Amino acid sequence: MVREGLAEAIKREPDLMVCGEADEAGKAAQMIQTAKPDLAIVDLGLKNSNGLDLIKNLHVQNPALPILVVSMYEESIYGERAMRAGAKGFITKQEAIQDVLKAIRHILKGEIYLSEKLKTQIARKIVGHGVGEPRPTDKLSDRELQILTFIGEGRSARQMAESLHLDISTVETYRSRIKEKLGFSDTNELLQSSIRWRQGQGS
Repeated sequence: MVREGLAEAIKREPDLMVCGEADEAGKAAQMIQTAKPDLAIVDLGLKNSNGLDLIKNLHVQNPALPILVVSMYEESIYGERAMRAGAKGFITKQEAIQDVLKAIRHILKGEIYLSEKLKTQIARKIVGHGVGEPRPTDKLSDRELQILTFIGEGRSARQMAESLHLDISTVETYRSRIKEKLGFSDTNELLQSSIRWRQGQGS
């Protein structure tokens, strides 16, 4: 619904057009190769895949393709990760459609688009000054954060393995690392905390 609404808004702009849509990473990658867009808009929550992985893959396959992330996920947690993965901008779905269109035009002109909050967060890290207390999730790698999200959604190890194209044993290794890094004593504590954390990220 969000994708369709955004597509309709873009189509109404005289200087913009939509050349394709997809709901999963594989289809998106194929469509980009065929349609040759000037910009890709990517969500971080995709069917059977992860937006950060898609951004990384697109950046490798199409290094000149600018990517704008439009997501429900928390900007302070995912914004910097998305930029490191290769995105040129990050905006949340809560923003007005005019702000999304503004972000699109900024990036098409070769600029970076970030909120003032995210600009400050990244700038402070560059000059060596943190932004308040570090979050526990800052300790996690992108893949570990992805597994934490899946745990919070109630996915089984087998479902996670199928979505990420990993062995179940590899998923279990990631779960163990997450539990260790976040200081959880057992699997149930990890599950309950993951559910609370995921609910706070939107959907």
